[in-house]
Order: sequence, then C-alpha cells, then structure tokens
Amino acid sequence: MKKLVFLLICCVVTLTACHSTRSVADKHPAIQKEPEKNNAVSQQPVDFSEQSTWLLGYFNPGQLKSEPYSVWFYKGYDDYLVNKDAINSLSEIGKDGLSIKIVMGTWCPDSRREVPRFMKVLDAWNFPAGSLTFIGVDNGKLSPIGGYEALEIHRVPTFIIYKNNIEAGRIIENPETSLEQDMVKILRGMNKNK
Repeated sequence: MKKLVFLLICCVVTLTACHSTRSVADKHPAIQKEPEKNNAVSQQPVDFSEQSTWLLGYFNPGQLKSEPYSVWFYKGYDDYLVNKDAINSLSEIGKDGLSIKIVMGTWCPDSRREVPRFMKVLDAWNFPAGSLTFIGVDNGKLSPIGGYEALEIHRVPTFIIYKNNIEAGRIIENPETSLEQDMVKILRGMNKNK
C-alpha cells in the first residue's frame, strides 16, 4: 500500500511540475496588440492544461500574440520592468554570433510568466528575431522535433544562449537574479573563457 501511495504521489508531482525535459515575437520592437474582440469565446477562461491549447514543436512566436496566449503574454510583457543597466551591459557585449533557443510549455505557469519577460528583455536589447528559435513541449516535456533529446532539457522554460553555435549557458525555469542580469553573467563568462 505504501508503495502505491508513493508511486501515485511521484506521478502527480511529475505531471504537474514544469520540470524535466526542455523558442520572441515576429519583430520585437514593434509588438502590435490585436484589437479586443467582443465575443463570448474571448470572455471564456482558458484551461491551459488542455492539450488543444498547447503549442508543440517549432512554432512562430507571433502565435503568442493571438488568443488564447495573448491574455498572459501581453500582461507579462507589459508588467515587466527591464533593468536598463543590464541592457546597457548586454549592448556593450554585443550580439554578433549569438542565437537563442527558447523551450517552453504553454501549459506551464513558469513559461507563461518568464517567456513574455524574456521577450521584453530581447526587445529592449534589439535582439534579432531571426536568431531565435521557439520549441513547444507537452506536459511530459517532449517535443516532436528531430534531435530534441540532445538539448537535455529538465525544466521549462529553458533559455539556451549560443555563441557561434556553441552553447554559452542557460537560464532554467527561473533566473538567479533577473533574466537580463543572468544573460550578462553568461555572456561575460563566455568572453572570459576565450
């Protein structure tokens, strides 16, 4: 009986956490909100645990600006205050040769909180949209793309920063300090290792 209870608890924790295996808007600086729609569908609360709401595999970040995702995307984006000193530090470091993979689950509260903030940081830094890749995962942290396992993702969201196609570092689930300050730390550390 104890083994059955333990197994049940482990299953519930695994399926409800954003942990385990691990893509900003189309053109960042000019994020355009869609006009408010006055219909019954947009007034209904969305259950993001429903599989029909999940973005899986590679996806266009512009999808986050559409319903049902726009509700949490714009709130998180608009409410986040970017640290201007950290953005200035990022600007000094530069963007040459950088690319970023964002692995997230639209079902995951951590992803719904951190991804809009991260996108606002990238917009403030004028990071090129063409250097971003978004990957959506299901609640088992799986994604239907080739080579996904090689990313070795254990929590979502995960922001993987690459310099010349070599991983420089990751921000996993929650930043240590702030998203932009953690990016500065990763990129400065990368430059020290040269």
